[in-house]
Amino acid sequence: MTIAVAFQHLDELKPWNDRQHLLECISVTAEGPDVMTFAFRSNKPGWFRYLPGQFVTLELPVAPDDPVMRTYTLSSSPSRPFSVAVTVKAQKDSIGTRWMFDHLKPGMTLKAFGALGDFTFVRYPAEKYLFISAGSGVTPMMSMTRWMADCTPQGNVAFISCARRPDDLLFRGELEVLSAHMPNMSLGFIVEGHSPKDSWHGLRGRVDGTKLSLLAPDFMERTVFCCGPEPFMRGVRETLKSVGFNMAQYHEESFQPANAPDPAELAVRAGATAAVDPASVSNVTFTMAGKQAKCPPGQTILHTARSAGVRIGAACEGGLCGTCRVMKISGEVEMNHNGGILDDEIDEGYILACCSRPLGDVQIEA
Repeated sequence: MTIAVAFQHLDELKPWNDRQHLLECISVTAEGPDVMTFAFRSNKPGWFRYLPGQFVTLELPVAPDDPVMRTYTLSSSPSRPFSVAVTVKAQKDSIGTRWMFDHLKPGMTLKAFGALGDFTFVRYPAEKYLFISAGSGVTPMMSMTRWMADCTPQGNVAFISCARRPDDLLFRGELEVLSAHMPNMSLGFIVEGHSPKDSWHGLRGRVDGTKLSLLAPDFMERTVFCCGPEPFMRGVRETLKSVGFNMAQYHEESFQPANAPDPAELAVRAGATAAVDPASVSNVTFTMAGKQAKCPPGQTILHTARSAGVRIGAACEGGLCGTCRVMKISGEVEMNHNGGILDDEIDEGYILACCSRPLGDVQIEA
């Protein structure tokens, strides 16, 4: 679509719909050591509607018949709605992310699900915010800060970015530019170590009460958003608790399931042979696959599908990412999700297979 045509039909464009549209890669940008930003547009004319800080799940064709699901926070801002971007770091044992680095190029398309997630200041309005990030955990903070710079440049935010070395501080230059144009934004960097060539004169070490007081003297009055590796977030939590911070004002991003698996499901996975009342076993019919499977009490739709050889895509398996969303044609289920499905989707009949357990016989479109 040409620029002229795009402007001519702006008022006719519809928001991106993950049930109908694919994401087309439009650019790949190196951000730092083993860190890349991949930008996408819809493969059909449209725009993106999401909240700053939310995430998407990408289906990556690592193997022709066995794609993998990976969940990434959007680093882009919904204030610029005609493209979205994810900024990802490839670890040495990465599979999906390493495939993106090696194979994903402009013009290629991917299936995607979302955007979803509650890690956004839109859900927690406040007068003043404190963003604390480490490594690639900076991505949701960038989304929120970019939105704030575009839409509420008078917003009050203290931004603390942490990394192992100065070269690992992602978006450092952009953050410095944003802070220069946002009168109520303060910016601080902390690195664990550096070499003489880095010419680093900033703070070193890890986040503690003293550094927080230096970089955000009024942090006790702020609503905190924290994202990074779990040890980093644990350290921030412990620091805040030690000084009596109101933890109701603390929010962190984590893609770990919030609830432990049901004991009955663990027993099934372990191959337990305890007697099960036949009357309590549900029949799950997968209409597209033409298969039916028995589902013992406590077992999820997702595990039942796997035992029957029916493929349902899944990423977090904790009711968070929404990847395993399927249509329930008939029957009832108990679904304990963690925000990975919208109320209107539930009203339409969709469920998340990873956290739904049948309450009698059910039919699933899979």
